[in-house]
Amino acid sequence: MRILVINGPNMNLLGSRQPEIYGSATLADIEANLVASFPDVDFAFIQSNYEGAIIDAIQTTDADAIVLNAAAYTHTSLAIADAVAAVDTPVIEVHLSNIYAREEIRRRSLIAPVCRGSICGFGPKVYELAVAACL
Repeated sequence: MRILVINGPNMNLLGSRQPEIYGSATLADIEANLVASFPDVDFAFIQSNYEGAIIDAIQTTDADAIVLNAAAYTHTSLAIADAVAAVDTPVIEVHLSNIYAREEIRRRSLIAPVCRGSICGFGPKVYELAVAACL
């Protein structure tokens, strides 16, 4: 099983960016935990602050599944939603925080309707839950 994990804008700042919302785990911590927790999965990890790079990764992957934390693009990017809708690869949307308990603009996901499922609000555990759903 090959799983591509895509993280969007500002996710490279995890651990130092608003830890009261996103926790203290870094993106490297999350990735290392996934590799340790799922040794039989072949992971590829991408983080980009650029919408086009995320779209390119979705369109060109040969992975069996995608775990996608589009971050702020979740609420603004029809282009990423269109990319998800255009591929046959199942996509699980994840968010560290409970987006439905946050500011009004963060309560709507443009991506969720075209994803296989969405998991939010459980901190770094959302990635493990998403990978488990892909297996």
